[in-house]
Amino acid sequence: MPELAEVEYFRRRWNPGVGRKVKKAFLNPKARIGRDVEIKAMTKALVGAKLIESLAAAKQMAFRFTHGAWLGVHLGMTGRLEAGDAAREPTPYDHFKLTMSGGKELIFVDPRQFGRVLFWQGVGVPPWWSKIPPAILSPEFTIGTVEVFLRRRARAPIKSVLLMQERFPGIGNWMADEVLWRAGFHPKAKAGDFGPKSLRKLHATLRAVCADALKVIGKDWSDPPESWLFNHRWKDGGNCPRSKQPLIREVVGGRTTCWSPLRQVLGAERR
Repeated sequence: MPELAEVEYFRRRWNPGVGRKVKKAFLNPKARIGRDVEIKAMTKALVGAKLIESLAAAKQMAFRFTHGAWLGVHLGMTGRLEAGDAAREPTPYDHFKLTMSGGKELIFVDPRQFGRVLFWQGVGVPPWWSKIPPAILSPEFTIGTVEVFLRRRARAPIKSVLLMQERFPGIGNWMADEVLWRAGFHPKAKAGDFGPKSLRKLHATLRAVCADALKVIGKDWSDPPESWLFNHRWKDGGNCPRSKQPLIREVVGGRTTCWSPLRQVLGAERR
């Protein structure tokens, strides 16, 4: 499932359409990605409208048009956004396409159709966008908000809690592992056991990982450096890039989790 940085990367792929008008709008009526969209209403609102800006938050994207029209995009497991022109070879999975002025095309490709397209028109911001919690890199994401959230889920493993989108928007499996590895916290540590010093460290590391991921992956899909856990966590047999000792892969809270037993020791979170 795409996480914060991957979503930012795909948002940028539709930026060639910003400032252009929609000439045609196509949504495959048989595709599950548009299951909640009234196609005629969407087409009427978008054709002739100009794409004003693209936005990314958590694991979602939004595209704002003139006339109060908005598109929301969830990539799901296999979805991706592409930009092209008439020379682009179409695929059987081009379930949504906007033909823009100047011949540009904005396409949502989704082979398995776990993604989703949303449409809204009105004054202000769509309800599905306004309910997204404050971004981890925003001033509203404070140590206090993290502390309260962890206390309310005191008995849950911290790995599971970091995946809860209502407080940690955009954090997925690999980013949660990266945060805990950099901070030196065991994924099975109880959320309620984090002391003041550890809370500050967790908060700072969350922000650092998000910022780094956006700079590296979100900008142009660059490969993370070897100093990250990211490149070593995907299969058995990997070594910790810091301790150089074997990593452990195990299911924690229903998700495959990777950590370094020498760096991430239970009890460190109590400080």
